[in-house]
Amino acid sequence: MGLSAGAAQAETDAITAVALPAHSDEWERRLLAHPELLADMAFAIGGPFHVMYPRRVGHTIDAFRAVFEQAGVEGTIYYGKKANKAACVVRACAEHGAGVDVASVGELSSALAHGIRGEDLMVTGPAKSDDLLWLAARHGALIAIDDDMELERLAAQRIPVRVLLRVLPEDSASRFGMTRDELDIALARTDLGPVRIEGFSFHLSGYDPLPRAELAAALLARCREARTLGHPATTISIGGGFAVDYVPAAAWSDFTGAVRPQWFHSDKGFDSYYPYHSATAGPAALEAVLAHEDLARRLRDNGIRLAIEPGRALLDRAGSTVFRVQGAKTRTAQGLPYQLLTVDGTSLSLSEQWFDSEYLPDPVLWPTRPGTVTPASVGAATCLESDMLSWRRIPLPRPAAPGDLLVYPNTAGYQMDSNESAFHQLPIPPKVVLHEAPGGRLRWTLDAG
Repeated sequence: MGLSAGAAQAETDAITAVALPAHSDEWERRLLAHPELLADMAFAIGGPFHVMYPRRVGHTIDAFRAVFEQAGVEGTIYYGKKANKAACVVRACAEHGAGVDVASVGELSSALAHGIRGEDLMVTGPAKSDDLLWLAARHGALIAIDDDMELERLAAQRIPVRVLLRVLPEDSASRFGMTRDELDIALARTDLGPVRIEGFSFHLSGYDPLPRAELAAALLARCREARTLGHPATTISIGGGFAVDYVPAAAWSDFTGAVRPQWFHSDKGFDSYYPYHSATAGPAALEAVLAHEDLARRLRDNGIRLAIEPGRALLDRAGSTVFRVQGAKTRTAQGLPYQLLTVDGTSLSLSEQWFDSEYLPDPVLWPTRPGTVTPASVGAATCLESDMLSWRRIPLPRPAAPGDLLVYPNTAGYQMDSNESAFHQLPIPPKVVLHEAPGGRLRWTLDAG
């Protein structure tokens, strides 16, 4: 006698991960609902590709700025360019009054080429090259100084330059930033010529807003001290670390509360995951920073501008990654069948895999057709056993077949660029930019970057 439908589903559930559907925007729903547009893109490109919707970036910049305005705080937003190289993102920043945080001559040149003014650049990173310091100074960029030697090299140029001193937080093992004693020495120097110390910056690991608020508050005293020594000291930059809320709270709770190796191909296990749900994400995290111990009022009282350098958070829901299914095998786990798919790209385009973790938001199987929920893991097109896009057995709404598309959502933040590679001489996936056309339809171009 066969199993009842309920019993059969219970058995399948034993090897199938809980669903982690991503939050989506209206543009994504329109793209997925269009009967031809996504297929036309895939046909024209002939391989994996990324889809960018820069209008969403502008919306998020405006939302961060609204938090500053509501709090009555002078604030500046610098987009952390390392999160995504797309030219359309930089253009959106220029159009919405955001600056760009760069760490190389290439990033700086690209930002200028796509509309960012030199004075709206923040230059960060350790032991910067002479070429980067020279170019940054020539364009009037704000430079975050990592050590006293950089100050000397800038002073030797004998041209006006604006700097922040990067602070090494107490009890931090970071290789970046200046200790308390190094800050004291830098502030006391009288041989800096036209170098202006305009304040301080820091970066903290994790996504908790409160430590950022506390360190910013502590640096108010540093700013007052610097002013007594003749420095302007009008800016504190709290860096990035604004979380992104990828999936609903209930789904994330269900996953983290029950995750087990049996949900993954080859019983793969991971030590940690990005926190794919956050109740305090993006602009709400900035609100929490400014509200903590009345930081907004204290910034106003001291005439301090607060700068932020979000990367991932400005790219929330601004892009997706598309792969074509090339093959589909049936395998078993605990005697139960699941699909092992192969797509036309590599996990280098979903970078969490190369940090020994997993990108968890569920891909969308396109086109939408009725069927039976089918667990599937997703492998890549290389000869590496470890090259898996999704070790997790995702509950797809139907069996996948060659020619179908898998659309991984919300990948614009770091996933597209951090580890891209032309391994096996496969082309690096291009970026497609969606534009709004008259009549409410979408049309697309390739990114200019």
